[in-house]
Amino acid sequence: MNPIELEWQHLKKDELAAKTFDDELDLAYAVIDGIQTRGEKGNYSTQRVRFNFNSSA
Repeated sequence: MNPIELEWQHLKKDELAAKTFDDELDLAYAVIDGIQTRGEKGNYSTQRVRFNFNSSA
């Protein structure tokens, strides 16, 4: 398993388990919060990366 798969596994098990979401946006915010929480617990920094989206392309 590569490192991102292991991190995703822990994120699902530790931060998102037993939660329900009304829509994809709620899930996205929960993932963002979960990553930040895991970073604080593990004493490492996290940074959110935003991608430019151009719908006319």
